Amino acid sequence: MPDISAPPPDAESLYQAALSYLARYSATRASLRRTLLRRVDRWARSQTDAEAAEQATAAARAAIDAIIERLVRTGIVNDAAFAEARARGLTRAGKSARSIQVRLIGKGVAPDLAREAATTDPDSELAAALVLARRRRVGPYRTSPDPDAAEQARELGVLARAGFSRDVSERALAMPQDEAERRIHDLRR
Repeated sequence: MPDISAPPPDAESLYQAALSYLARYSATRASLRRTLLRRVDRWARSQTDAEAAEQATAAARAAIDAIIERLVRTGIVNDAAFAEARARGLTRAGKSARSIQVRLIGKGVAPDLAREAATTDPDSELAAALVLARRRRVGPYRTSPDPDAAEQARELGVLARAGFSRDVSERALAMPQDEAERRIHDLRR
């Protein structure tokens, strides 16, 4: 049962909640805003008198943007650094530049910043496709030695649905396994 005697969230308690959240997770401005709004809404739902809680809820919501700007000024919240770090990790995990861009936008990164962070060199894009090929056991990692046309089309579809271009997909699928391993190893360094 919620604690209806909990004090209303104010600027200081929300700032401390933001610091606590950021100590555990990296976040963008938008994701931190959503987190703090959920905290305020959870408090408001726990109140028995909604009209009395309305003023405190409005004040708490108004304080959120100032808290986020304060964290941005100190460098604790940095959308560009978040996007770059997330893009590197997703590339190493076998995600295409297109997929990375969509994921970053979903996390609240501005589209132009997401596009810039998701841009990878052709070698990294190929290595990311090879990571996916290894995970899905296609191309150099397939179990059957000579795939038929239908199997080759299915493998090409696996990489295409992940957002890789046809050129990158075909190069990844045709690559020998030892070369693929070397490229994956270079990507992860």
